[in-house]
Amino acid sequence: MRRIRHYTYGGPEVLRAEEAEPPVPGPGELLVRTAAIGVTLPCVRRVRGDGNGGGDPLPGVIGGEIAGEVVALGPETTGFAVGDRVTSLTLTGSYAELALAPALLASHIPDGASAVQAVALVRGGHVALAALDTAAPTGTESVLITGAASGTGHLAVQLAKLRGVPRVVAAVGSEAKADFVRALGADEVVTYDQASWGEPADIVLDGVGGELLPRALGALATGGRLIFFNSGGGTVPAYELLAGSKTLTGLTMRHFSTAHRELYDRHHTQLWELAGSGRLRAAVHAELPLADASKAHAIIEARSNLGKVVLRP
Repeated sequence: MRRIRHYTYGGPEVLRAEEAEPPVPGPGELLVRTAAIGVTLPCVRRVRGDGNGGGDPLPGVIGGEIAGEVVALGPETTGFAVGDRVTSLTLTGSYAELALAPALLASHIPDGASAVQAVALVRGGHVALAALDTAAPTGTESVLITGAASGTGHLAVQLAKLRGVPRVVAAVGSEAKADFVRALGADEVVTYDQASWGEPADIVLDGVGGELLPRALGALATGGRLIFFNSGGGTVPAYELLAGSKTLTGLTMRHFSTAHRELYDRHHTQLWELAGSGRLRAAVHAELPLADASKAHAIIEARSNLGKVVLRP
């Protein structure tokens, strides 16, 4: 099979295509023939060696989002059969023609939906819904979303409006993305380089982190809460939390999907219902061949994407 690896940390240029033996599914795992692979900022950061906890061990086999067809089941794996169309998060080896997926994190793709649509909708949608549930906005509270044009962010903008948030502020890297997020329902748009992000928000959903985290915290109103779901790390002064009666809550889908399994499953059903009715649109910025993984990473590094970037084996 064909896969992508990296033997040193760095930019898109370090990614290499190579031939490898297919992986063998272990207990609780599915072997999936991939039809679509999601490219995310955490993947890019790990290849550079600056993700949370550093980069992938070298040689690096990138993990992320996939959609495709189950071709084999590991021992003690239930709920799926060979031939099922699924989407899942993988812990390693997603940039490949065949990938292992934990059955716990996999879900079925409805009839009539494409693999590309599944990759664009499901993972980012789950993160957005989990962040909104964790923040629990009331009917009067405002929400600011960083990375609002990203694969997750553009879904979070729409889902916040669908949940009745009266003021959704989209924070983006450049004015070139403003029309895109406004068309999705954003009431206000700010760019990261603006001196002020306007009236403080009651809730911030931060999908960027790093140097932007202090700005995100500063954009919170007194008593506000920040939901932190990115791989960028960052540092905030504890005193600002104290003085502003603010809270910061970390969110990982690996924990959320196990600790709140029933809610996670309801989210999955809700995402497909909203997409099927046309109320939620999963935007795909680009579809590229697996061999062009470096081009996909370059798009993410340039922060030029409007929605999801997808690889096709």
